[in-house]
Amino acid sequence: MKSQVDRIMEEVKRAQTLFADFSEEKVNRIIDAIHTVSMNNLEKWARFANEETGYGKVEDKVIKNKVAADDVYRYIKPMKTTGFISAKPEMGIYEVASPMGIVAAVIPSTNPTSTTIYKILISLKSRNGIVISPHPFAKNCIKMVVDEISDAAVSAGAPKGIIGIITEPSIEDTQYLMKHHLTNVILATGGLGLVRAAYSSGKPAYGVGPGNVPAFIERTADLQKAVKDVVIGKSFDWGTVCASEQSLIVDLPVAKKVKELLKLEGVYFVNEREKAQLEALMVDEKGNLNPKIVAKSPQVLAQMAGFEVPSNIKVLLVEEKGVGRDYPLTLEKLSPVLTYFEEDGWEAGCKRCIEVLKYGGLGHTLCIHSQDLNVIREFALKKPAFRILVNTPGTYGAIGYTTNLPPALTLGCGALGNNITSDNITPLHLMDIKRVAFETRSITSKEPISLKPLISPLEIYGYDYKQKKQVEDSAPKAPEKEVFDAPFDFVSEEDVRKAKKENRRIKIHSKTIITPSAKELGENLHIFEKV
Repeated sequence: MKSQVDRIMEEVKRAQTLFADFSEEKVNRIIDAIHTVSMNNLEKWARFANEETGYGKVEDKVIKNKVAADDVYRYIKPMKTTGFISAKPEMGIYEVASPMGIVAAVIPSTNPTSTTIYKILISLKSRNGIVISPHPFAKNCIKMVVDEISDAAVSAGAPKGIIGIITEPSIEDTQYLMKHHLTNVILATGGLGLVRAAYSSGKPAYGVGPGNVPAFIERTADLQKAVKDVVIGKSFDWGTVCASEQSLIVDLPVAKKVKELLKLEGVYFVNEREKAQLEALMVDEKGNLNPKIVAKSPQVLAQMAGFEVPSNIKVLLVEEKGVGRDYPLTLEKLSPVLTYFEEDGWEAGCKRCIEVLKYGGLGHTLCIHSQDLNVIREFALKKPAFRILVNTPGTYGAIGYTTNLPPALTLGCGALGNNITSDNITPLHLMDIKRVAFETRSITSKEPISLKPLISPLEIYGYDYKQKKQVEDSAPKAPEKEVFDAPFDFVSEEDVRKAKKENRRIKIHSKTIITPSAKELGENLHIFEKV
């Protein structure tokens, strides 16, 4: 007798086989429909998630849903994910997008509806089918999202069954899904045990590590903004986002002022007795976090621990002298509890940040608040985190809400965090690239090989660059594009697109590192200026 998972996988497989041949236009029509239905239900889904799990705040869950439904949609919509996606005729190299197949998507209880929207969007944009395995604590709100998105997708032309869901999830079913012979890739968001299970399943997997995020306020920072950012990031949805600040490290010369500002922003400094009560409540003898405290308000946490705090308090702050098992609250807390350190100078602050990252946050995210570019540079070069967020809240910055990072709710931690990637996960991670390579060097002849274009750039970029160049050369000259004063040391495709949008050029020097996609796009758009 076939199991629940077997039946779902077979249905999704049939649908995905059809979906794999869809054109970009058809795929985008489906993506548009998912965007519309999601935007129409942001609050309803957020409210249901809050009611079912008891986690966080409805208004913040609405924001997370909007990031997944709107920011992610607007970022991925222009991506080319079907047919030929790149051409270098002069080199005889062409790239073709190929869907991976079926995505096994494990959804956490902390961000249930937003993660579901996000994973469906990026999976379908790359022409994959997807099977959702919900956390049991959030299975009903996740099913609501899946049902309503599925109806919208099918109405827009998607094959019926392209989105599947395990309606009565269990640990055994999730493990079976990850190892299933029809599963092609895993998107695992959850605890460390789940991520390890994903990587040991024998399937390609994107699992993300924990985010024990340190935030350093350096002496040159805009202190008022820095404090607001930390409190906003830490209190967002009562700490459910893995990129929220976990430890605050403050440069000693500005510590007194920072403390004053923290209190004005609704931060409560616990005393030694209250600290001991919080430790006893939040962390067990083995150093594990008590799941009952996750995403609870400061008032509820204090009450559970045995003391009271005013109704206007947003964050509970615990002063510490060290990091590790002897200091239980220095782990990732998934709640509005923040540990606090004072260090004299950025070098000492840097060491403390590294200690925090090593205690369960390697590779994830670090926040620095500073106006000193030399200090920021040192943090960028030497800190073991793959998102160095500058002068912005960790929660918002890492997911691409207040930065130009790719909008995402799955954040890779690289090899340091035992992850396969350090990227914010997008549709580009859920498709394989097929490469067509013509012979350019003959084994038997020294005669040059003439290469004929396999396709026109029109098929990829929407216009022929040679024709565009001829038109531009004969047209009246537009005003010169603005040029950055300092040359870039590194240029990504995103930098090029931003420069094009802002009608400016990018200075580069002989040692500038340019990604292949940025180089091709930038040269075609004549956006680089060598110095």
